Amino acid sequence: MNSAGVNGLRAHFVWQVARKELLSTLRDRRTLTSTILLPLILIPIFVIGFPLLLGRAFSGQSQERQRVGVIGTLPAALRARLTADAGAEVGVTLLPVTDPVRAVQDGTVQAVLRVPGSLPTEAGGASGTVQLYAKLGNLKAESGVIGKLKSALGAYNSSLVAAKLKGRGLPASFLTPVRVQTFDASRPQEAASGQLAFIIPMFLLQFILAGGMATAIDSTAGEKERGTLEVLLVSPIRRAEVVVGKLLATTATALTAAAFGLLGLLLSGLLGGILLRGTPAGVAGAMGGRLSVAPASVGVLILMALSAALLLSALLIAVSIFARSYKEAQTYVAPISLLIVLPAIGLQFADFIGRGAGLYALPVVNAMVVILDIVKGALSMPMALLALTVNLLVTGLLLLLAIRSFRREGVIFRN
Repeated sequence: MNSAGVNGLRAHFVWQVARKELLSTLRDRRTLTSTILLPLILIPIFVIGFPLLLGRAFSGQSQERQRVGVIGTLPAALRARLTADAGAEVGVTLLPVTDPVRAVQDGTVQAVLRVPGSLPTEAGGASGTVQLYAKLGNLKAESGVIGKLKSALGAYNSSLVAAKLKGRGLPASFLTPVRVQTFDASRPQEAASGQLAFIIPMFLLQFILAGGMATAIDSTAGEKERGTLEVLLVSPIRRAEVVVGKLLATTATALTAAAFGLLGLLLSGLLGGILLRGTPAGVAGAMGGRLSVAPASVGVLILMALSAALLLSALLIAVSIFARSYKEAQTYVAPISLLIVLPAIGLQFADFIGRGAGLYALPVVNAMVVILDIVKGALSMPMALLALTVNLLVTGLLLLLAIRSFRREGVIFRN
């Protein structure tokens, strides 16, 4: 009977239970792989690889000569603009077609320009119409041939207007007396994180869940299935000490996964500035890839990861103890991932969601919101403290539920 801890818990027995579960987890190589390797691989792939892939795809479209069908007559100056190379952007190849819809659908051409009548060769006279046929919902077409055609048509219109103004002795700025200059007022971190910032909290919590899941299930339903849980419960160790020991072991493996997830995030920030240098600025800026965390926010990030790990570990143990076997426990805990995936999808629209206290009072969700705030450089300490307090309170309630379940013979011997 060693010195008692909080609420009569004996630290020695708690540590013995936690040590036993950790050693059991360390023997499972698959768990180690999902805890260590996956965070280091997946986060850089999504944070850097996705923008890099899109950037190369967008730049490749500008350097590829697409086929464009033509129905009707195009002015010589417009044809020249469409087919000419402008800097790094390659022009298009014009081909005669008869059916614009069929030609686009069967891939004969990527787009079709149809001129029902005739097009003007100077401004001030009759106007003309150009009909553009393309797959408007196709990202490849939107970033490639459609952009080229609209740019060439816009440049042709501007050249006609400029020539007309010059003939009358007016400057080109005559039609635009007011110019608009835009400046990015975002925080540096927010501008760098881009639209992919929402995947960071999702990945961190998914790794916490995946890291703790194997230990939680094996230490409850797994021991039930093997018949070793009864041996543990008839020992001098109290039920509460058993639960707290299993909670500490589960939290340790969950935090290990989170730590390697943070390391993957750090590697993404270091490598992003190097690997994304050749990526088009618009794509890199929109998709992110150069993520960083302010040193002052690292402590808050660690505390939020710890609170989320404790909460999810307590939830996993409280649910898994009701299962008769390891496989049955997996079906019980599988829906828990929806607690992370569904809010993570909502984080894509975080700019439209009000950041009131109610959002930070939602368990698990609040951890993702605070982590997103940290990534974007918009951390609010009062809201972070609220989220931390809520997660710890819910963890306590789940821990009491797990202890109560461990004291019920109908649950322990439910096989």
